[in-house]
Formats: sequence, C-alpha cells, structure tokens
Amino acid sequence: MADIDSKSKHPLINANRVEGTEVYNPQGVKLGQIDSVMLDKRKGNVVFAVMSFGGFLGLGEKHHPLPWQSLNYDEKQDGYVVNLTKEQLEKAPAFDKGQDSRLTDEAFGRSVYTYYGAQPYWF
Repeated sequence: MADIDSKSKHPLINANRVEGTEVYNPQGVKLGQIDSVMLDKRKGNVVFAVMSFGGFLGLGEKHHPLPWQSLNYDEKQDGYVVNLTKEQLEKAPAFDKGQDSRLTDEAFGRSVYTYYGAQPYWF
C-alpha cells in the first residue's frame, strides 16, 4: 500500500504513522506518545488511542486509553493534543504493560469514556 505523506493536508494517515506520535497538552507539555490504535473490527470505528505515559526505560510506564475523539492533531507540533494536565492523566483509567486485555472489558471502556466526557463509540 502506498504511504501517504505525513505532512500532507489530506486527513488520512496510516495507523503505523500514528503509533509513536507524541501527545501534548494545550500548553505544549509532552504527556507521552501513542503506543497503539485500537479498532472495533466489526464496526470499523477507531475506539482508543493507547498512550504510554511515565516510567523510565519502560519501567513503571502506564498505558492510558484515550477516546479517539479526545485527540486533536496539531500540525505545528506534528503531534496530538489532548486537553489534560499531567495530574489529570495520572488519575485517568490506565493499565500496566501486558494488561491490554482490560480494553475488552466493557465496564473499563465505559469508565474511560466517562472520565474524558466522551460519547462512547458504541452508541
């Protein structure tokens, strides 16, 4: 498949280009980076962008699922912006590395969407 230039004004992007993209808050403070993108394989919706946050060399790192609609792409920063402080992120629903099966738990998914004030994708 042809690769779409990440600097293009076109709205499409390959998922592999999203992974590794930095995430900032509105003040420009780096919060983490997109670790993976989770899709609903039956409905075709992007459900979560999973952001890694904190830790050192992968130790103590938390994974935070963010509702896709909570992210805004900022061309100037070449990254995503989410309206959160580090303190809010520390209190957000998260899981440790290797516990991504939590994303399949509907109650956990609802808690994520509720925390971010987002409409759940399944409605």
